[in-house]
Amino acid sequence: MEESLMTQDVVFQILGTVSGKSIGVVTLNVEKALNALNIDMVQAMNAQLKKWQSDDNVACVMLEGSGDKAFCAGGDVRAIYQASIETPGQMTRQACEFFTQEYQLDYLLHSFGKPVLVWADGIVMGGGLGLMAGASHRVLTERSRIAMPEVTIGLYPDVGGSYFLNRMPGKIGKFLGLTAYNMNAADARFVGLGNFYLNSQDNEPLLDAMAEINWSSDINANHQALTALLHSLETQVSLPLGQSVLAEQQGLIDNLMVGSINEIHSKLCALDIKEGEADWLIRAQKTALAGSPLSWALIEEQSKLGTEMSLVQCFQWELGISVNCCAIGDFCEGVRALLIDKDRNPKWLYSGLNQVDSSKVTALLSSPWSENEHPLKDL
Repeated sequence: MEESLMTQDVVFQILGTVSGKSIGVVTLNVEKALNALNIDMVQAMNAQLKKWQSDDNVACVMLEGSGDKAFCAGGDVRAIYQASIETPGQMTRQACEFFTQEYQLDYLLHSFGKPVLVWADGIVMGGGLGLMAGASHRVLTERSRIAMPEVTIGLYPDVGGSYFLNRMPGKIGKFLGLTAYNMNAADARFVGLGNFYLNSQDNEPLLDAMAEINWSSDINANHQALTALLHSLETQVSLPLGQSVLAEQQGLIDNLMVGSINEIHSKLCALDIKEGEADWLIRAQKTALAGSPLSWALIEEQSKLGTEMSLVQCFQWELGISVNCCAIGDFCEGVRALLIDKDRNPKWLYSGLNQVDSSKVTALLSSPWSENEHPLKDL
């Protein structure tokens, strides 16, 4: 591989192939922070991917994470937190810039045209899932652990979650948003987040095999060639895909998620599960009930969007709510409790779901910009 550009936190490399075409490889390079995205990484990726998108010599792009623990555990939100606590109640430049550019990056991947492969090994959460969802070829491994845990920090499943969660089987999207349930590869395959499965040790062989593909200038042919390669490699995996709890328990999950948000809350409170019987459900129950009541209200609003809105409209809707969560929601307290003081004891604005003021929810849902001024108006 020949290095074309390097910043400290993300590495871009060009892989030559026998066809004469190249593969662009993006490596998130903040192993200690589980490759969480900061604004510099987002800006660098936006710039480099646009170059590769218009470079006829680059046939395909691959995204991976450094180390063996995570592809990407989300966004590095400390700078947003710092700016938000210094100016309480106000939308900050840091929040606006980070979320705007992160969603632009996610949308760039969704609309890239050329094949984009994400190697979703290890932890893939929040912002990492935003990158993964935008890829055409999403490869899971036996170590994949995929979740949208925003309910635990006073946010809601953003990065396009309004689009992809509402298109999952039954009520599973809402369940994932409220409970931060950790999906394995089989779960992620069932809900459509992953579309291929290899083992973690197959990374290098995959890259070697991708270098042997007869890449051309025909984007459709390149998609088909990569798909065919992945299907053939899938037949050789040593560790099988395993079972999906979400698939097996979809009836139970759908029943839990039916009704008003208060009814769902009551059903989760009333669950009486003995230790060792359904550990996945005990964890989901505990996480959901400890989450921000405001996040619950936002996740309910998000689930009402259904499948009518386009991907662009979803990102535009999310941007307003995300910056509002930082200014007037539970985001700062959630980040403080989980990432700053790490006491895991957030003091949410409302002590329970039935205390949530509907005018606060309305304020969070109100876009800070007119249509003409929206930062994502040209997406």
